[in-house]
Amino acid sequence: MIKIAIMGLGTVGTGVAKVVAENGKQIERKLGEPVEVKAILVRHFKDGPYRQLMTDDFQKIEEDPEIRVVVETIGGVDAAYEYTRRALEAGKSVVTANKQLVAEKGCELLELAKRKNVSYLFEASVGGGIPILHPLTECLAANRIEEIYGILNGTTNYILTKMVRSGAFFVDALREAQTKGYAESDPTADVEGIDAGRKICILADLAFGHQVPPELVPMEGISKLSLRDVKIAERAGYRIKLLGRTVRLPGGGRTAYVAPHLIPETNPLSNVEDVFNAVVVRGNATGEVMFYGKGAGELPTASACVSDVMEAVTRSTRGGERGWSADTEGFVDPQELHTRFYFRIEGSLTDAAAAFGQVEVLSEDGETAFLTDRISGSEAAEQAGALNVLACMRVLA
Repeated sequence: MIKIAIMGLGTVGTGVAKVVAENGKQIERKLGEPVEVKAILVRHFKDGPYRQLMTDDFQKIEEDPEIRVVVETIGGVDAAYEYTRRALEAGKSVVTANKQLVAEKGCELLELAKRKNVSYLFEASVGGGIPILHPLTECLAANRIEEIYGILNGTTNYILTKMVRSGAFFVDALREAQTKGYAESDPTADVEGIDAGRKICILADLAFGHQVPPELVPMEGISKLSLRDVKIAERAGYRIKLLGRTVRLPGGGRTAYVAPHLIPETNPLSNVEDVFNAVVVRGNATGEVMFYGKGAGELPTASACVSDVMEAVTRSTRGGERGWSADTEGFVDPQELHTRFYFRIEGSLTDAAAAFGQVEVLSEDGETAFLTDRISGSEAAEQAGALNVLACMRVLA
């Protein structure tokens, strides 16, 4: 009997308990022995099917020799970091869906897992139920990863879908997302790009082998996005999506950022709608490979967590095989990355051409919306300095 503990009984923690119970026979068939949840760490006891498993004393989990794997679903960094570190020190593998903890402390925790000959696994931290980290580090291991980009947050993608499909304003689409449970009462981490930013940091860490601290990564969300730009983009054959993106630069540098982008409607990402996520990995041998599915939710995320539990049980030294250097050298400001830009200005085509030279006009009606040639972010900011800019976004092309 493989006994595990769950820390936190929110959406994901409850999902883990359900998957272990409902898929028990399948899990046992693959592992050769059953998995059982022995303890669930909570702050407050409550009635329900897991009442008899609840404890508010982490030490009972830490010192229980029968518990081999701990699933951390607390979220945040403070308590989650402390309990994760102690569990690893106690010789227990830890599985998590906590993207903030992995982005900020993952390098340290992976090193600790390696020293203790246990696993620290976090497949669910980036794509929820979408397998992306294992393919990135295993199936694509023979590639030099050149770029990763994608829709990494289902809440913002749902909001953008509503703005395109029904012409809803941002605030109305956000309110609907909250009503349906897709957005938290405080949606800041989602709509300001923070959630996607933590995920792109983890992908960059694994792809390029060096720590990408979240504080170095510019994170722009969609809260300031105008419905006017959504409509202009659609008429011109583009869709607006919030993308996380990390790129290998000439000379070995790397960069990462999160921002809204115009995406050509011919690109498969443009058709990823509602709460679905999609991640594109570009390798020097494979070209572009896309991973698509539900990036959040109780059961999809729990499925990834339980799969990591099964891996931790069968390959106890896994923690030493996946990781990255704590060295942060080589990170370049994404303003130096060259791309096309979308601008909407209060002014004429003459004003746009005076600032940027040759441009592609998308709309002229008192305001002018246009696309530039490929330039760096620094050049875009400098050349637009004399204009009254109403909107600016990168173009994925």
